[in-house]
Amino acid sequence: MHYDFRKIEKKWQNYWADNQTFKAISPETGLKDEGQKPKFYVLDMFPYPSGAGLHVGHPLGYIASDIYARYKRHKGFNVLHPMGYDSFGLPAEQYAIQTGQHPAITTEQNIKTYRRQLDQIGFSFDWSREIRTSDPSYYKWTQWIFIQLFNSWYNKTADKAEDISVLISIFENKGNTSVNAACDEDTPSFTENDWNGFSKVRKQEILLKYRLTYLADTEVNWCPALGTVLANDEIVNGVSERGGHPVIRKKMTQWSMRITAYAQRLLDGLEKIDWPQPLKDAQKNWIGRSKGASVTFKVQGGSSDSKDQVKEDRENEIEVFTTRPDTIFGVSFMTLAPEHELVPKITSAAQKDEVDAYIETTAKRSERDRMADVKTISGVFTGAYAEHPFTKASIPIWIGDYVLAGYGTGAVMSVPCGDQRDYDFAKHFNIPIPNIFEGVDISEVAFADKERTIITNSEFLNGLRYKEATTKVIAELERIGSGKGKINYRLRDAVFSRQRYWGEPFPVYYDAEGMPQMIDEAHLPIKLPEVEKYLPTETGEPPLGNATHWAWDNEAHEVVSNDLIDNKTVFPLELNTMPGWAGSSQYFNRYMDPHNDEAIFSREAIDYWQDVDLYIGGSEHATGHLLYSRFWQKFMFDRGWVPKDEYAKKLINQGMITGTSAIVYRISGTDKYVSLGLKDDYEVEELRIDVNLINSADELNVASLRKWQPQFANAKFVLEGGKYIVGREVEKMSKRWHNVVNPDAICEEYGADSLRLYEMFLGPLEQSKPWNTAGITGVHSFLKKLWKLYHSGEDQNFEVSNAAPSKDALKTLHKTIKKVAEDIENFSFNTSVSTFMICVNELTSQKCTSRAILEALAVLVSPYAPHIAEELWQKLGHGDSISTAPFPTFEEKYVAESSKEYPISFNGKTRFTLELPLDMDKEEIEAAVMAHDKTQHHLQGRNPKKVIVVPGRIVNIVG
Repeated sequence: MHYDFRKIEKKWQNYWADNQTFKAISPETGLKDEGQKPKFYVLDMFPYPSGAGLHVGHPLGYIASDIYARYKRHKGFNVLHPMGYDSFGLPAEQYAIQTGQHPAITTEQNIKTYRRQLDQIGFSFDWSREIRTSDPSYYKWTQWIFIQLFNSWYNKTADKAEDISVLISIFENKGNTSVNAACDEDTPSFTENDWNGFSKVRKQEILLKYRLTYLADTEVNWCPALGTVLANDEIVNGVSERGGHPVIRKKMTQWSMRITAYAQRLLDGLEKIDWPQPLKDAQKNWIGRSKGASVTFKVQGGSSDSKDQVKEDRENEIEVFTTRPDTIFGVSFMTLAPEHELVPKITSAAQKDEVDAYIETTAKRSERDRMADVKTISGVFTGAYAEHPFTKASIPIWIGDYVLAGYGTGAVMSVPCGDQRDYDFAKHFNIPIPNIFEGVDISEVAFADKERTIITNSEFLNGLRYKEATTKVIAELERIGSGKGKINYRLRDAVFSRQRYWGEPFPVYYDAEGMPQMIDEAHLPIKLPEVEKYLPTETGEPPLGNATHWAWDNEAHEVVSNDLIDNKTVFPLELNTMPGWAGSSQYFNRYMDPHNDEAIFSREAIDYWQDVDLYIGGSEHATGHLLYSRFWQKFMFDRGWVPKDEYAKKLINQGMITGTSAIVYRISGTDKYVSLGLKDDYEVEELRIDVNLINSADELNVASLRKWQPQFANAKFVLEGGKYIVGREVEKMSKRWHNVVNPDAICEEYGADSLRLYEMFLGPLEQSKPWNTAGITGVHSFLKKLWKLYHSGEDQNFEVSNAAPSKDALKTLHKTIKKVAEDIENFSFNTSVSTFMICVNELTSQKCTSRAILEALAVLVSPYAPHIAEELWQKLGHGDSISTAPFPTFEEKYVAESSKEYPISFNGKTRFTLELPLDMDKEEIEAAVMAHDKTQHHLQGRNPKKVIVVPGRIVNIVG
């Protein structure tokens, strides 16, 4: 039987599915019968099922995790290796808007494609645990967690989240003056008598300032074309990643998550998990911890053009955070973010039009663009002035888009002699810069040097070093009531509302006073309603505003018609949906007990599986999914639902498999295309075309190109040597660049085992590497050679003997066992493939047919090429899957060298070699060498003056 990979792979994929070969043993259903196997949880970041399906770059991480999962099964572990789908998302909704087809239909179609592709690559997933974030039985528990967050507050003294009832009890008995909690900055102080006298609505308003999920007016990224709020990571170069639509800044009432309460714990937790350092650094930078001082500047007035006229009714304070309080005497002006709430209050009448126009322009730029733009200098004077807390000098207040409302306080004290951007701003707008330094050129930006002794015109700090000056300034600010020392974080609370249809509905209705109320968890899930349109309503409400059956009956405990809303027993439901990261923030825990309808997971399941042992996924999720999910895990830990406050011990970011794009060159302004070697003679434009139209010699099939897209139908092609040669460029594999290679085609031509081996063979897992289909023939040839090792003759009849293995075969096998085990443990999968090739070559040369060797080899190969390994295992007479076989044990004795080939030298010149046992001592070695015929031949009857013997190395005869 020849190696018929198509038949073999289909056979074993069906076998695994029929027998649920990779189903993990649940702790509540019989671990005792398995001898209490140790657990090992291997997890992949679950995919969004796009309509394009998988390309060959997508399975890279899945193959690596599958190899490790299969290896751990061989090592005797109870392995949990699940898979599911992050199936809510904007692409399906946009497709629904364009076609009118319900997102659930396209999502289901896409999932079928993904499942077929994943199955054909031979992954050992436990499909009995499949989850989909768009399944009501799944998002029931996302809604449940939202309710728990709403009913919790963060106790800073205990440094953990607690039930909101604890806080209410404190308010009833002590008020809030002694409460140390994470809350809104504008939270008022009150006594227990105040609290007990508050109305029900007022109490709810105050509690919203403490809850871990809360409603607040928030500056958001609003995309009018998509009709929704976007997260920062959904915006690229100021436009939406999906569709490339403009994004503006807009203030909206949104649900937010108080992730800032966990900022320090999120930082500290990074020290105890084995995650890539670049990913940790990204999270540290995103959280952005900095130590400094909070300083308040009193506004002198802004309703008049006169800076001396103080209006008591317009008096306000501007709070700034600075990491350099020692620079306070260098403050020349203040800059507020254009969105700062004080701007409309303090702007003078003369400046109002200019300020309003600037704010409107700034709203069209995303925060990312503003942060990244270090060259553009723009701003407007408000006409208002602030008072310096120490010198009492009047400081002009400007607005500038380099200050962000969402970072710090949205205001900065600008020190041109201490900050390059402040210096550039002041020079651009001719703002006076007082030189407070003695004999120092301001353009040197002297305060940037923390080690310099401060020599200023201010006696207050003169002669102090940075740390001394900082301490003195903070102490004086606290004494006069104008500031205090403070630790600040760049991290902002996470906006949790999206104006979309295809997402998790909030379990929230609004009472007669407009206050949010949670639906009792006994009535979950609140299912997504049907709508006729997936766009926002004509009045600007989110798509759920189109639903006619979207009201909550508080007596019947069910969703009813909007016509029944009376604000007595029937109330309107929340129209926003949750963001994409909601469903991915606890899925790893739900996999532990995915069919439990009574709880998010059982105590037995969470206590057994505990956490993820190995997590593999893309680094692009560093500050999205991976930060938010850590936040939710810590919250769940605080409330006692999970045993660990970090959910993944080890995480690996797989590299990217890049594609080699094909480029044709169009002469500008024409419909004529020139071959690669001729392009430098013309002014050309580059167009990327389908790589499947190119052969291995980079020659274009012009006839096929004409059929591919109408724009090429009548084009003219200038050839070289009768051929059109395309340009090639390695870049991200994507439909946009037409360089996608479909795994279906690879599996059909070479087989899934070849695909798996080749993706690992391309290079180290964490590095990016280019795909080259031509290279797969090498690993495919290896698999055919492996097959032949177990077969003989032209008909390739199976031939394995029970003969004792040779010494050489044992040596080959055991050095392979050692290397492969080390490689898998170190995630060096590419070198394992090379090791397999060397092993098979050596065993072939040795004409090895020994069962003892070939059985072990099949197990070694199994994690990488499971289909061929299963077939060989069955041919070897085994009735069970090879996945149940123990991993071969390495024995040192088989690879230990028992002899040494000594170079025998005469007067330092090697004349011949002689193999001798390693256990010989110096005298025995000398005797053996001297007795050898070749030694006597070279001595020609002479007695040597000296014989130098270094055991295990050399023998030198000095004549």
